[in-house]
Amino acid sequence: MGVIVPAKVFLTRGCGQHKEKLVSFEKALREAAIAPFNLVRVSSIYPPHCRVVTKEDGVGLLKPGQILFVVLSEAATDEPGRLISASIGMAIPHDPAHFGYLAEHDGSGETEEEAGLYTEYLAAEMLATKLGERLKEPVKDHRAFEISNGLSLETRSISQTAKGERGLWTTALAAAVFIT
Repeated sequence: MGVIVPAKVFLTRGCGQHKEKLVSFEKALREAAIAPFNLVRVSSIYPPHCRVVTKEDGVGLLKPGQILFVVLSEAATDEPGRLISASIGMAIPHDPAHFGYLAEHDGSGETEEEAGLYTEYLAAEMLATKLGERLKEPVKDHRAFEISNGLSLETRSISQTAKGERGLWTTALAAAVFIT
């Protein structure tokens, strides 16, 4: 088997509710359009020359049963009224030959925007520390960063929030799906 380096990635999210926790998770996978695949969780490197595609384009390239490498964030609750969140943030260098970073975060009591901005910051910070550098302050709108070695990058994210209901498990998930 040769080296596997994903060429494309798409972001997706979903929410599910059911009296059984596992079924709640499955329903969230269905809403995210990644239920008919075999998911393998991977760590957080955004490959050089990888291209972000839309969810629709990405799913259109897949076959049921296919093994998919994913960075996955999930949160679940059976507590009524509890607000949960799952988020994936990406730090993508402007230089396509350089690798980037993905971060996953799950939490409670935060909005989708708050979760997204936090995971974008995490991805940028983790890339900087992986390179042994410092992350400079965001350039604009908290979505453009520069690392102390001069590497510039942009961030993006996808987040899902959900509120728990009595008698049900609620699952929120977000994923970055790699396509080879």
